[in-house]
Amino acid sequence: MTGTDAKKYIPQGPPFVMIDEVTRADDTISQTSFTVREGHLFVENGRFTEPGLVENMAQTAAAGTGYRSGESGIPPQVGYIGALKNLIINELPNVGDTISTEIQFMNQVLNVHIVQGRVFKDGREIASCELKIFLQQ
Repeated sequence: MTGTDAKKYIPQGPPFVMIDEVTRADDTISQTSFTVREGHLFVENGRFTEPGLVENMAQTAAAGTGYRSGESGIPPQVGYIGALKNLIINELPNVGDTISTEIQFMNQVLNVHIVQGRVFKDGREIASCELKIFLQQ
């Protein structure tokens, strides 16, 4: 898959969009990229904040699910972060930095997805966590 506009695969709209492009979406992995911009909702003192990184991971998971649903003609589902586990943030990206995010789908029980998220900048992992995401039916 080549990069595609992520906005059509997620239910969020501006200014609450934390991904630019979907670079991979299959049954187990979802990948996106995002360039941090000045004036963004989650930019503070020239850096993309912790809540922005968590939401970036959640939206990467949503984009993967939305991409797969879109292939079947189903609109993207709304999801909610139900739990966050083992959050590690090693670095906050600066305005102008491009981050890439990878989500691995670990388990699904009914409408609950458990995913492992990892955020990279310049090939280095800068953040990671496990998310439990509840999809609205």
